[in-house]
Amino acid sequence: MARPERGGAASPKCVAIDLGAGTGRLILGGISDGSWSLQEIGRFRTPTMHDARNRYQCWDTDEIFRRIERHLGELSAAHNLASAGVDSWGVDYILLDESLRPVGVPICYRDKRTTGVMESVLKRVSRQDIYRRTGIQFLSFNTLYQLAACVEQEPGWMKAARHFLMIPDYLHFRLSGVLSNEYTNATTTQVCGLYGDWDAVLMDAIGLKRPLMQTPVAAGTVLGDGHGAAKGLKIIAPASHDTGSAIAGTPLQSPEEAYISSGTWSLMGIESISPIATEDALRMNFTNEGGLERRFRVLKNIMGMWPLQRVCEERKISDFSALVQEAELADSWRSIIDVNDPEFLNPASMTESIRTFCRDSDQPAPETVGQIARCVFDSLALSYRTVKEQLEILCRRKLTCVRIVGGGCQNRLLNQLCADACELPVIAGPIEASALGNLSAQMISLGAIESLKAARALIRASFQMDAYSPQTAVPPRVLECYEGLLAAKEMKGAPCA
Repeated sequence: MARPERGGAASPKCVAIDLGAGTGRLILGGISDGSWSLQEIGRFRTPTMHDARNRYQCWDTDEIFRRIERHLGELSAAHNLASAGVDSWGVDYILLDESLRPVGVPICYRDKRTTGVMESVLKRVSRQDIYRRTGIQFLSFNTLYQLAACVEQEPGWMKAARHFLMIPDYLHFRLSGVLSNEYTNATTTQVCGLYGDWDAVLMDAIGLKRPLMQTPVAAGTVLGDGHGAAKGLKIIAPASHDTGSAIAGTPLQSPEEAYISSGTWSLMGIESISPIATEDALRMNFTNEGGLERRFRVLKNIMGMWPLQRVCEERKISDFSALVQEAELADSWRSIIDVNDPEFLNPASMTESIRTFCRDSDQPAPETVGQIARCVFDSLALSYRTVKEQLEILCRRKLTCVRIVGGGCQNRLLNQLCADACELPVIAGPIEASALGNLSAQMISLGAIESLKAARALIRASFQMDAYSPQTAVPPRVLECYEGLLAAKEMKGAPCA
């Protein structure tokens, strides 16, 4: 458990810099009377930009860092802070030259530069060999294919590059001056081997002429002392992949519990002491990403709230709760989509892409925004059901419940649909799982919490969680329709959804 305070001394206070693809937050965390105390000290839209030369869709990492510095500067004057650490989305990176200056631009995984690149790489090294080496699912925007695209499209960048940093690694470097690659985020690249070393065969296959990566450090490593606005703080690498932090912050109690980290993406899986990189796992396209204490996150990426985030953007909708209410009033199971179809990754119009998919599969196209939202929620629930069934095959046991964490756990409609579709109880909460996992890694490093098991017990004691029981079965016609959509994808040669 959390260590008792001695002599009335306050517990350390740490800052989780928790960056999502849509929103970044800074969360101040401390432990008092056996319970977490959290305070949001800054929030901002994650800034993006377009490269003026090639029109790449990019992250504005300079602006992200300025906002982090501003919020840290405001905070350090009012609190006695011990440490800070960054987590973010995976797969994206920054290259540095020998003078430690950025080379090129930090391109976003949703940019179209990797179109067709995965197929080209698979002609040089087989799908089976890549999976045997890495255990990572095949997604067109994995870092392996981003780097292959960069080698072909931007040879000048690769010639100048001397260092490769994932987004949190780069921000840790800006805060501390220390170059590092943190293990959990390194595993998202599909260039890192199953047991934590960069794979030279894969780097050679995509044409990397020199090693650019540091030996991955474990989550919880103290990187160094902070500079600038972070002066006086220890900079600690948490599980720097936001899903790694989110699962560390999920109060799992048994191996039979599944989790869904629900946000822009829905990441659904189980935690395992050892990887599951079998032929079945490859066929079903499961990933084995690294976690805190070198555990494995056996999971699948599901296109979560992203389609509705885009619909809200297109229709200038700012009240998401009102959208959920409209979805509750819409007819259930009227039309469904395969949320993981590549068409929904970054279309010109998400609204029209959803409608077109429904028409092309002989279903009524959703017209109202409530019908569109209900279509997405129903489809997500069906995707959860499929992944739940696949997990039971892979781990060879029945699952007992699904824990939903992250911002999406506030969606009561989707939580109930998940319980109904998966035919399992659902426990929703905590909302701030990624920040809590980030903070827990820092606290373990500082000696304020003993272990991941103790951190999860502390989370259970600190936060109220909501329970949902299965109520209404999914109609057989709907299951048949959804299975038909997945079968059609497999016939096209796409990985099993």
